[in-house]
Amino acid sequence: MTDAQSNYELVIKPSYGFLNINWQEMLEYRELLFFLALREIKIRYKQTIMGAGWAVLQPFFTMIVFTLIFGGLASMPSEGIPYPIFSYSGLLLWTYFSVALTQSGNSLVGNAPLLSKVYMPRLFIPTAPCIAGIVDYLIALSILGLMMVYYMFVPNLTILLLPAILFVTFLLASGLGFWLSSICVKYRDVKFVLPFFIQLLLFVSPVIYPAAIVGENLRWLLYLNPLTGLINAHRACLLGYTPIDWHGLGIAVALTLVLFITGILYLKRTEKYLADLV
Repeated sequence: MTDAQSNYELVIKPSYGFLNINWQEMLEYRELLFFLALREIKIRYKQTIMGAGWAVLQPFFTMIVFTLIFGGLASMPSEGIPYPIFSYSGLLLWTYFSVALTQSGNSLVGNAPLLSKVYMPRLFIPTAPCIAGIVDYLIALSILGLMMVYYMFVPNLTILLLPAILFVTFLLASGLGFWLSSICVKYRDVKFVLPFFIQLLLFVSPVIYPAAIVGENLRWLLYLNPLTGLINAHRACLLGYTPIDWHGLGIAVALTLVLFITGILYLKRTEKYLADLV
């Protein structure tokens, strides 16, 4: 071995610059991202009796409670369709988003050894729970299929838009997860505020009520929540009972892209001190 080879050192240091993102490096580490997502799935259902059945039970029993309280006692309108399938079609996407955001927001603190001992693209850590949650979504989707048969709902060609809506929801959960996970490393209050924030977000999203229940003069406030356009489009493309609200969906996509891109930039900007703080 020559002296030049023996003196060779590999130095790993954070990149600087607001737009300095090494996409080539992320491509090289892509297998690690799917390994992290697979690990999230295994950890979630390890040593559980029901296993993946919990992915079905959570939205299903929530739908029953909402049907009894809001559909029965409160007589909440449901756009002319049975309230159980109305609420479940909204809860399906909402449950995916809420679980993905909760786990993504706490992911950097929960994976402290990966930050301090292993080099890897930091973006992968909050992204992995959002990918893993898609498995739960697909499992719970089977129950909606059975409900559609029971209530005799036949989807039309707009159901082909479903993967796109799910993908945009994934981007939304990931983008917010980038922001919250990075902030949580420095301010641990986030893990206490996040469940409360998600609970409030449920009631300003058209899960238990239709967006039309809000007056025209205030509906623009509802559309500032990207989940409004996504849940409305999700429900419409699955059940096929109403046209898709392209205006609301367009607003949701635009807001999601802003949150996703700025979330990436913020995490990349702050990752240089994450290992020191975690």
